[in-house]
Formats: sequence, structure tokens, C-alpha cells
Amino acid sequence: MKNSKALYLTQAALVAAMYFVLTWLSNFVGLASGAVQLRLGEALCVLPFFMPAAVPGLFVGCIISNLTMGSVIFDTVFGSLATLVGAFVAGKAKNKWLVPLPTVLANTVVVPLVILFCYTEVRSLGVYLTITAGVFAGEVLSAYALGMVLLLALDKHKEIFQQKKR
Repeated sequence: MKNSKALYLTQAALVAAMYFVLTWLSNFVGLASGAVQLRLGEALCVLPFFMPAAVPGLFVGCIISNLTMGSVIFDTVFGSLATLVGAFVAGKAKNKWLVPLPTVLANTVVVPLVILFCYTEVRSLGVYLTITAGVFAGEVLSAYALGMVLLLALDKHKEIFQQKKR
């Protein structure tokens, strides 16, 4: 029993660290925040398909990334909650081709509203739709396209995620 708890915490911590590092790589080239986001860490949102520990790991990794990148508190809270919801639902997916979809949808609904109300002075339907299109495009590229590449690669070796009984 102790070993499975330790494994769960270790997996969650590793996922959080990977999300943070990949998101900071995106931040380094100016793609991790703003109306158009291409967070490489979002590709990891397929990991709950293989291991439940990825759900809290992604959530914590997103919180740490947002806090260290200087995001406002509402962005940190609601953006991280969007990642949590997307990861949780992704972990329940039965069809591997749909695994990234909850992350794309959760972030496309939440993040544009956060950007609109926390980072812009002009609030109009046009601005909202522009931000939404940018976030959607970034999520499709990072969570769906890169995420599916990762999922398909890991799916060939999914036995490594199975816990062995002793």
C-alpha cells in the first residue's frame, strides 16, 4: 500500500515538473501566455489516459507555471482549474482520439474570459472572439496535435504504466 502511494506522488510530481519545464520553454520564446498561447506542457494533458496521478500533477504544474510567470491570481486560479477539469475528463476518455478534447474545450472556454477581464482594457465581442480563436488554435496545436503524438508514442508502450503486483 505504501509503495502505491509513493508511486502516485512520484508520478504526480514528475508530471508537474515536466509541465513546468515545457511551459517555461514556451515562455522563453514568448508563447506561454497572452491571446495566442502554445504551451508545450499542454501536450502532457494526455497522460491521465495512462495514469491517474497525472491529473493532480498537471494541475500543480500549471499553478507553479502561472505563479512563476507573473500571472494574475485569477489567471492562476481559473486557468489551473481549466487544466484540472480537462485532465480529469481526459482520464475518463474511452476513445484515445478524444483524450485531448477536454483540455482543448476547458481552456478554450475559460482562458479567453480570464484574458479578457484580467489583461485587456477593451472588452467587446470582437476582442473576445479574437482571443478565443487564438487560445483555441494554440490548444489544438499543443494539446491535440502534440498531445496525440505523445499519446500514440506512449500507447505502444502502455505496459510501463501498469503496476505490477508483488
